Amino acid sequence: MSCYAERFLKNCLLLVSFVLAVSCKKEQPDRSANVSYQDKPFIQEFHEAFRVGSGNAENEVRSIAVDQESAIWIATAAGIFQKKKDSRDWSSIISGSDNGPAYDVESDAKGIMWLGTWNGLLSYKAGRLERVSGPEGPVSAICAAKEGIYALGPRGFWLNEGKGFHKMDGNISRSVRDVISDQNKGLWLATDVGLYHWTKTGLTHYYKTDALISGYAKGLALDGNNKLWVGGLGGVTIRGLDKKEKELKPENGIPSVYVTSVRYAPDSSMWVGTQAGIVRFRPGGSHSLLFSRRWLMDDQVNKIAFDKEGTAWIATPKGVSAIRKRTMTLAQKSDSFYDILMKRHMRAPWIAGQAHLRIPGDTTSWQPEDDDNDGEYTGNYLAMESFRYAATKSPEAKANAEKAFGFLKLLQEVTDTDGFFARTIVPSDWKNVHDANRTFTEREKADELVKEPRFKPVEVRWHKSRDGKWLWKGDTSSDEMCGHMFGYYFYYTLVADPNEKKVIATHIARIVDHLMKNNLNLTDVDGTHTRWSVWSPDKLNRDPEWLPDRNQNSMELLAFIKLAYHVTGNKKYENEYIRLIKDEKYLENMGEVTNQNPAWFIYFDVVLQAYLYPILLKCEKDPERLNFYKAHLNKWFEKRKADHNPLINFIYSYSSSQKAELDNSINFLVDTPLDLIDWPIDHSKREDLKIVRTPVLEDQQVDALQPASIRMTVRWDKNPWTMAGGNPQVEREPVFWLLPYWMGRYMNMIK
Repeated sequence: MSCYAERFLKNCLLLVSFVLAVSCKKEQPDRSANVSYQDKPFIQEFHEAFRVGSGNAENEVRSIAVDQESAIWIATAAGIFQKKKDSRDWSSIISGSDNGPAYDVESDAKGIMWLGTWNGLLSYKAGRLERVSGPEGPVSAICAAKEGIYALGPRGFWLNEGKGFHKMDGNISRSVRDVISDQNKGLWLATDVGLYHWTKTGLTHYYKTDALISGYAKGLALDGNNKLWVGGLGGVTIRGLDKKEKELKPENGIPSVYVTSVRYAPDSSMWVGTQAGIVRFRPGGSHSLLFSRRWLMDDQVNKIAFDKEGTAWIATPKGVSAIRKRTMTLAQKSDSFYDILMKRHMRAPWIAGQAHLRIPGDTTSWQPEDDDNDGEYTGNYLAMESFRYAATKSPEAKANAEKAFGFLKLLQEVTDTDGFFARTIVPSDWKNVHDANRTFTEREKADELVKEPRFKPVEVRWHKSRDGKWLWKGDTSSDEMCGHMFGYYFYYTLVADPNEKKVIATHIARIVDHLMKNNLNLTDVDGTHTRWSVWSPDKLNRDPEWLPDRNQNSMELLAFIKLAYHVTGNKKYENEYIRLIKDEKYLENMGEVTNQNPAWFIYFDVVLQAYLYPILLKCEKDPERLNFYKAHLNKWFEKRKADHNPLINFIYSYSSSQKAELDNSINFLVDTPLDLIDWPIDHSKREDLKIVRTPVLEDQQVDALQPASIRMTVRWDKNPWTMAGGNPQVEREPVFWLLPYWMGRYMNMIK
């Protein structure tokens, strides 16, 4: 046996041994045992944002209520406002000298709205506003109970049982923050000095730690079992009739020790508002969080109310948020995302990319913009349309795939080179592009070279095409090559007819021939390799500065050349492939991908690796190498399961012909918000998580993977464990969702 064969076999055996060892571990319950998901309706939440006015005072919403006609009432620092059910406009209710700060709004069973303001109590019914005699302003808390209306404030405590308000006796704290009926002609009151239970016959005060987490109480609610939830500093205390039964703190899912509001929802969940968002506790024991501008106008929740349809209305210091619900299937969600994709995310000549929002968070202000990775992400789009066509035989999907391939092919043709291709193109009359041409001083070059010896000072990134129609961007990266090849493989395999296959094969061969002519590097028009597109063994195996990329880039090059051989049948590619394995140890290099040094591990490499597995597993015919790739994939996938990444899960399922991790993939597809704006997400303000440095040493991350609904909007180059980030001037293209969805449909994992 040759030394090469011995080494190769040893590598195979080691990887196979690892997989066998993993499979022989004690079996754990695995929800991923499901191999298909029957698409069915689910509840999709979405956020509707309401600004009240242009000033800060109008938007400082302190209390919120819903009347019998589903109009929304709010008490703000600038007065009382009302919004009719199907309107977005707010009307001021109090005018003239009586207008001023307001504190509470409450609706009673007779359809009367009660308004607590700086100078007293008002009532409103059928368009008629009246000042109520008795209660002295400011009135900061109101309770509508069966026996009557209670009004409370720093100057006293009043009750109206149908014959007008009269002042009640009782040594109750003047700092009443919330008040609810005990359902038996008494009151529960949350104050800055504890919890009170008031009845006409007596008063009980709870403030010690055997009764409450702390003496600072802010919100009250009774649940379906008549348990009293008391929110305040420290978390939530859940009480029975006469004692504390349970506490909810950050370790139980409360994102902040400052709990500000508690309300029981029509669906029997308890909504707990905090200074870091809302957490919903369900009867079965699960909980979920809503926070960030994606879901709330501000993370501080002042009050919560529900309308007849189950919509939650949230009062915040920066306006009103409505958390609405609609019933959807994954197929309907796909249609919704596809509509957005076509409206705002396809630019000429057929590029799938993100949209720039001139006004942060406002999708009506969108405009197209260029991106370094337009080629890669259009490669993802090409794969998505290929799977859509394969699953449905849609002529539209086929036509769109042809147009996407045409754009990727144009990226090569526009450069007027033998095989080099551009990152992206824009019309030549565009005035604003990213990374505009520039010059570097010798001092700047020296500084950059010290920071990174591999630095390449590219001064001319944008070039005009020969026909004058386009500006094309050079210095193309290895990311782009991986994304292109990923898209080409699926377009060739799932869509192309025999004539189209010839065109694809010629195009792939042209690119790979360029690499082989240039020492296996992508060489720009300046005659040198681009900053990142380096696959030469002279660099990867013999230049220490390229050691961090040795394993990854060896894997990439093997896939590129294997694909060229697969589509052309030209033995020169197979010979080069074997030479790299035998003489340059590229297979051994690839074998170390799953043992990457943590100093050099970035999450984006995981996705680039995922792009390559379908090519390596489906195009390789040699049994030994195929076994190596299978074992490599299985070892790699064991490290990636915790990411719950549906793209990775479905790529694994396709490449291995084994259906895996379906439940986690479906959970992601269901939980992904309809809102694609890249709202800033900052988990560091939460107290229910820890900030860590794993799995990616360079990044600050959270210790528990968060659901899609409260992560940054996805592009698969982003680490899903990231602590903070986001840019509200970007709306992401929904290909990140559509690609795994259509992969699942094609493989009959989603039916």
